[in-house]
Amino acid sequence: MGAEKDIIIAVELASTAIRAIAGKREPDGSMQVLAFAQEESPNTIRKGIIDNIDKTTQALSRVVAKLGERLGVKVHSVYVGLAGQSLRSVHNRVLLQFDGLELLSHKTIDKMRDTNSGVVYPNAEIKEVVPQEFTIGNRSVVDPVGMQAEMIEANFINIVARPTLEENIRKCISGAGLEVQDIFITPLCLANAMLTANEKRSGCALVDMGADTTTVSVYFGGILRHLCVIPLGGSNVTSDITSLKVEAEEAEELKKKYGTAYRPDGDDRTGQKIQLSFDRTEDEETLRKIVEARYEEIIANVEHHIAPYKDKMLSGIILVGGAARIPDLQQAFAQRVDPDLNVRIAKGLPENVNVAFGVQVADPDRLYSLYSLLLSGKENCVGEAAVTPQQSELNFDAGKTEPEPEPEPEPQEQKEPDTPRERKPSTISRIWGRFVDLLSDEADREDKER
Repeated sequence: MGAEKDIIIAVELASTAIRAIAGKREPDGSMQVLAFAQEESPNTIRKGIIDNIDKTTQALSRVVAKLGERLGVKVHSVYVGLAGQSLRSVHNRVLLQFDGLELLSHKTIDKMRDTNSGVVYPNAEIKEVVPQEFTIGNRSVVDPVGMQAEMIEANFINIVARPTLEENIRKCISGAGLEVQDIFITPLCLANAMLTANEKRSGCALVDMGADTTTVSVYFGGILRHLCVIPLGGSNVTSDITSLKVEAEEAEELKKKYGTAYRPDGDDRTGQKIQLSFDRTEDEETLRKIVEARYEEIIANVEHHIAPYKDKMLSGIILVGGAARIPDLQQAFAQRVDPDLNVRIAKGLPENVNVAFGVQVADPDRLYSLYSLLLSGKENCVGEAAVTPQQSELNFDAGKTEPEPEPEPEPQEQKEPDTPRERKPSTISRIWGRFVDLLSDEADREDKER
């Protein structure tokens, strides 16, 4: 398709697959998806943490190479997301006392932010800081600059993670011959892409249910209030089903076909059989109980984290992720968290994302994290692809052919000009000459006789 300008490339290092997506920002600010590629990556990433650097690097190289081929460009850098089990939010307060009334300035606030950024956490480092309200006396304000106070308290949410989480990501990208444009906090990007300003302001919980982890982000007042990663997801359900003595692949299919997160009272499937491998059968009720029990555990963990904010979540719970596609999940949350809480499952593309004609995207409803990383990118990530001689023939304008250059004549040795030489008469010339002579002799005799 030829080189484009300002193509953004985003990569998601997920537990089940490594995915890459390319997009171009439209004049109205929306993003058009130009290409998509993915590769299954079993046993390389666990709980969102890179477990095998070499295999991850190889899979990343192949995925990005596929994307570059489909675009007809050379990918030189990528945006990537930071997620995983060690990612979490930690609340921190910074108190500043003055010797009397002090006019608060930007310098004062910057000093408090620097103090917060200097906090050291065991086996974790700060990846992002989200300022909360400032407290002056009995008042909570968002912007205290210009106010007077004898004491001010600043509240921050520090998003922290293990140092190795980012280090391993950079190793893999570098090993794949790529540069890192930026590393984003995936849950923050996801919230920006999937939540409206009204939902953030009125209060909600964004729950991303993936294969190995479930990430919970709580917002109200337009600000992030809590972030955590629960080490449970859809793969745990699949693993539980293997207790029926089936392989993981078959267990996944059984989950998709018969699994449900909630069974209404009276819905008893005892006696109904499902077919297993090797001509075996199992009660459908047994399978449904296994699936329901694990989802009940996941929902209980989510409730534990949102409980302190439940009365401020007027917009309820928004569910995304592959594990959120199981039937009756909304009913399960309503019954086990709060029946009055609105619960919705995100569907379709984000509002400001569209897919170019002819581009194939696998499971588009499951790629919200990848879409959100793409939307967060700003800088161009590609360059011109190297052109081979065969490719160059295809780059001429349609209907035009390039004339082949005429070969230059080989240099000739300089020779002396030939001197004229007498040529021998041909046989015909000799016969004709004799005939002419005979005629001439005959004419002479006749003249003499006269």
